[in-house]
Amino acid sequence: MTINVSRRGFLKGTAAGTTALLVGLNAKGVLAAGDMAAVATDMNPFVKIDSNGVVTVIIKHFEMGQGTTTGLTTLVAEELDADWDAVEIDFAPADVERYKNLFFGAQGTGGSTSIANSFMQYREAGAAARDLLVRAAADSWGVDAGSITVENGMIKSGSKSGHFGEFVAAAATMEAVEKPAVKTPDQFKLIGSEKLHRKDNTGKTTGTAMFAMDVNLPGMIYAAILRSPKFGGTVVSFDDSSAKEVGGFFAAQTLPNKAGVVAFGKNTWAAFQARDALSVEWDFSAAETRSSDQMMDDHRAMLDSPAFDASHETPLASVAPLLDGAAKTIDAEFTFPFLAHAPLEPENCTIEPTDFGVRVHDGCQFPTFTRPTVAAILGLEPAQVEVKTLYAGGSYGRRANATSDYNAEAAMAFAVSGKKVPVKLVWSREDDIKGGYYRPMSAHRAKIGVDADGKITGWDHRIATKSIVKGTPFAGMVQGDVDPTSVEGVAESLYNVPNFGIGLSDFETPVPINWWRSVGHTHTGFVMESLMDMVATETGQDPIEMRLSMLDASNANQARMIEAIKLVREISGWKAGDKRGFAAHFSFNTCVAVVADVTVEDTSVHVNKLFMAVECGVAVNPDVIRAQMEGGAGFALSAIYRNEITLTDGEVDQYNFPDYEMLRNHEMPEVEVAIVSSNGAPTGVGEPGVPPTGPAVANAIFAQTGKRIMDLPMTKAGFDFV
Repeated sequence: MTINVSRRGFLKGTAAGTTALLVGLNAKGVLAAGDMAAVATDMNPFVKIDSNGVVTVIIKHFEMGQGTTTGLTTLVAEELDADWDAVEIDFAPADVERYKNLFFGAQGTGGSTSIANSFMQYREAGAAARDLLVRAAADSWGVDAGSITVENGMIKSGSKSGHFGEFVAAAATMEAVEKPAVKTPDQFKLIGSEKLHRKDNTGKTTGTAMFAMDVNLPGMIYAAILRSPKFGGTVVSFDDSSAKEVGGFFAAQTLPNKAGVVAFGKNTWAAFQARDALSVEWDFSAAETRSSDQMMDDHRAMLDSPAFDASHETPLASVAPLLDGAAKTIDAEFTFPFLAHAPLEPENCTIEPTDFGVRVHDGCQFPTFTRPTVAAILGLEPAQVEVKTLYAGGSYGRRANATSDYNAEAAMAFAVSGKKVPVKLVWSREDDIKGGYYRPMSAHRAKIGVDADGKITGWDHRIATKSIVKGTPFAGMVQGDVDPTSVEGVAESLYNVPNFGIGLSDFETPVPINWWRSVGHTHTGFVMESLMDMVATETGQDPIEMRLSMLDASNANQARMIEAIKLVREISGWKAGDKRGFAAHFSFNTCVAVVADVTVEDTSVHVNKLFMAVECGVAVNPDVIRAQMEGGAGFALSAIYRNEITLTDGEVDQYNFPDYEMLRNHEMPEVEVAIVSSNGAPTGVGEPGVPPTGPAVANAIFAQTGKRIMDLPMTKAGFDFV
């Protein structure tokens, strides 16, 4: 799809003859107001209203399908009492001070934090805009502000009425209140509504929504990169004589970092064909040359002597004597492969020269990293790099890596092209599957002791995996020597487990790894919930009742999990002795409980239905929450069924969807989602549906077959999925 770049009405307030009101928080967190002339001042606008009454909400979190354009807009429109159909969106520019994620202190989207960190910020911005408009109307009509009502974008007092746009000019001259009053939950009309139409639905349905892949600028050339087949390899030399025979081929250059050779063409096809025709000599002296089996053996060996204690309360060494005296012990080892993110839209980025520097067109997940990375490569100041954020066709963490890898590649390609014309770097699906930044490979080993009454007396848990954050700008997350993303879901388990020791070792490999939808919880959740099921089986307890007995309602998050578990038990009709699977997991401050109904015939497995209950605070957009639970479940099933990235002598074996297969329509089960009613602050929903889905299915398979699945994907256990 090729569409001319335009704002398509998203910026109606910039049209000649209109006045726009912007309200937001300045760098000190104080609400401020001003007209369009004040856009360049030290303000943080979230709300724009033009003289026609059209409201534009400035979206600081990019949209990759998770619903931020709808969720953030809901918060503003609720407090503003705007007409939902007259509210539009535009993505925020790169400006960390104005548009930072309040949880990260950086401008970026991830960790299922978009609504959680913005909840009060966007509501107060909407409330402040409403207050300004009400005061402006009161002055215009000569009435008391208390007599004014606002509903669906209309301001009324007695017989007088007018739309927002009629009072914008006057409101722009007023001082915004520092702390506007916001609604109480009983006053919500949009928050919690089941009927809101998603703001990105229409454009995505009609094909008018602009994704980064759609960018087509005058004079633009295309770039494709031949990367080392082994991670860590570098270019020694290349021969482009065969590439010169490709129609539309322009030139080829070694990237400045020698990580690959870029081929330029007049279109994507020419660039791909020329790239594939290049002959490159590589230096593999620092590259990964091991195969997957050897790498997993190395993980297992690290479990024998963990390098770090990851428990703040129980040294790992103190658990062994308790296990020696246990009435019964449960031993288990689990392994997990590398996984690709495989978003529907592969990585791509366009860089064009401007009078002030460059403009980056990207479905940009972390402008805080992209902007300085591109600037450094091109010898510019960060302020000279404009980031034009567009829709992204999925990410699952791929676009948020700390090196901004594909942005950096685009910048290098632009640099060696001569910096005169726009350059569009496009990854193929094969580039994406083979390109790294995978969910890390990992191994777990656990030994659990129980007494004669079936109570846990000690738990020795060991993990080996490559650290995601060490050596990156996220290294500040490291606690002591422990990367929390490696042990989250185990170290932060809500269950009251006595004498819980956790050991961790950092695996080393040149294979680049990254967060993957639900990060460390993708493996820790599977292990914890499988082990909990094993304890219930060995001690003759009902899986749900045992978990409830290990949660304390006096603890806020444990109480939330109790509510989620009880709700899923209710909607699923769970009964003791069920041949179904259960799992529950706490991640991203959200509780999700799952019951899986499966059919197993010989080695063929079909998941018939998943029952999911989620406690995520106030449900801003219930339909989006359900969609994220359903999508998270489908994403998890794709991974656990058959997906894995394997290496042979350091080279990735998989190349595209034929051998990295996505879930098929007939394999997707019915999903029933129930949301726990809550007025608590909203928590994450984009990722928490992933971790408990896999173990719920695995526990269901065990319930019917007696066979435990400890090595993923499940095809390794001899099962196929239909």
